[in-house]
Amino acid sequence: MNVGDIGIGGNNPIRIQSMTTTDTMDTQGTIEQSIRMIEAGCEIVRITAPSKKDAENLRNIKNGLIKNGYNVPIVADIHFTPTAAEIAARIVEKVRINPGNYVDRKKFKKYDFSDESYRLEIKRIRDRFVPLLEICKSNNTALRIGTNHGSLSDRIMSHYGDTPLGMVESAMEFLRIAEEVNFHDIILSMKASNTQVMVQAYRLLVKTMVKEKMNYPLHLGVTEAGEAEDGRIKSAVGIGTLLADGLGDTIRVSLTEEPELEIPVCKALLEPYNKIEKSQQIQPEIKKIDYDPYFYKKRESKVLSRIGGENVPVVIGNLSRLKNIRPSDLGEFGYLYSKKNDKWHISDLAIDYLYVGKSEIIFEIPGTLEIIHDYDFIKSSVHKKLYNYENIKEMENNEIAFLECDLSDDIFDEIIKYPNCVLILKSSKNKTLPKIRRFFIDCLKYKIKNPIIIKRSYLKIDDYHFLLQASVDIGGLQIDGFGDGIMLDGSNEKGFINDISFGILQASRTRISKTEYISCPSCGRTLFDLQETTAKIRKKTSHLKGIKIGIMGCIVNGPGEMADADYGYVGTAPGKISLYKGQNVVKKHVSSDKAVEALIDLIKNNNDWIEP
Repeated sequence: MNVGDIGIGGNNPIRIQSMTTTDTMDTQGTIEQSIRMIEAGCEIVRITAPSKKDAENLRNIKNGLIKNGYNVPIVADIHFTPTAAEIAARIVEKVRINPGNYVDRKKFKKYDFSDESYRLEIKRIRDRFVPLLEICKSNNTALRIGTNHGSLSDRIMSHYGDTPLGMVESAMEFLRIAEEVNFHDIILSMKASNTQVMVQAYRLLVKTMVKEKMNYPLHLGVTEAGEAEDGRIKSAVGIGTLLADGLGDTIRVSLTEEPELEIPVCKALLEPYNKIEKSQQIQPEIKKIDYDPYFYKKRESKVLSRIGGENVPVVIGNLSRLKNIRPSDLGEFGYLYSKKNDKWHISDLAIDYLYVGKSEIIFEIPGTLEIIHDYDFIKSSVHKKLYNYENIKEMENNEIAFLECDLSDDIFDEIIKYPNCVLILKSSKNKTLPKIRRFFIDCLKYKIKNPIIIKRSYLKIDDYHFLLQASVDIGGLQIDGFGDGIMLDGSNEKGFINDISFGILQASRTRISKTEYISCPSCGRTLFDLQETTAKIRKKTSHLKGIKIGIMGCIVNGPGEMADADYGYVGTAPGKISLYKGQNVVKKHVSSDKAVEALIDLIKNNNDWIEP
């Protein structure tokens, strides 16, 4: 299919898009921002059209871009207003609707539907949706049916619950209507801030389409990913996992930053995937898998030395290149030593194990940290030994130790003899997520229950690409429930590597070690400065480990889009904020200059506050 002159799906490249953050009625400002996005590499520009007036102004924006020599396709983003969608469909190349609010209005009520009453609900949707489809057909306008996890309609929530299945059915209701009237220029998306939900929903959508003999392109994105490193990690975990699955025809990285800054992230994520050859496919083909890719469940493993079982994934640091290790060397791994007080200060991002190879440690280490030595250099029975596949015969059968092996090692018959070793599966090659996943699938087949640490080495790579590649390689496996720990290595600063390790586990929802911010990327509907406000809230609340705070610029991205946030900060009018506990509003129309402190008071009143 085409969106304007841009081919989507099939053998076309995976396309990059982003969204303006300006007021749509600010014609010149929107044109200038769109040009910055296009020159950065954006191939499709999305612009919000919350009203009929905004939709009509898309013509001025489009003409202004053409006048400046930019004929890039424009997507009108519609919520709540079908008439605005119908106007926009006559002007721009594509319209995005949200099936959760195109016809329905969310009231957070539960309904009981009989088969007949549900059929009447679908008829109501059809009557309101078909006029848009007919306009799209007449004007060669494409359509995106864009489901969002947090804005499922009350009807879907009542019938399917807050689930990936509910997200899929929300889109399929509209898609089936489109097929009935023979309209097929459609792209689908299943966005969520929770990467597990997002990945499961896209996979389930594809399965459902295959079952119903449909094959539509997919637009990938993690909604409300946030900002800075955290936003990039979360986007890479969600989008990268699906790209590695072979899914995705367009992508958008949703950062709480200027939209042109999203484009380099998209480009870096796509680098490995626009050049995949058929010969690179994993062989032999897997006919059956022994895990559920549509539902998160951690791979069953035995517990060895606090690793495996229901324990959260561990993080292993590496100081094996140092000859003599000092207390200060542990600082970048979350352990700060106070010589004056002879006391260790342990952060929430403190590693669980430290690999030192043949290096000496001549000081007393913190009690929460365990040391791993090479097997032939062990000087303390307290420390764990590390073997490799070549010297596996040196390991005692009942010894609790670590065994490092490569993807190419044929270990399955051998490893059964050593049920008490923790496997460290190493790889330094690119695009290895499918191969490592295959290793775990084989472990399920052979009923191997040893805990497995995923070790990835990225040599001679800058911080930016390290962050993105590690997030894809490790995050995708974590979402599938694979991996009892991670060990990242490279020439980058140890503190940076440590932060990324914990950030990946946080983004994949498998180990929570810090506050999570579900922050929308801003658009023309936003009622306050999202970047400035997010920075203020982060400064006051970043010590609240495990708390999720939604920061939404408008009511469209409000209580619904926050989905599973514990607290919400939502713009409701210029200079006015509403505060939420979960999806329930608890304080309305708070002045924006007092809203951050009011949010802190709300957290305190619910006994979730701790002093920094």
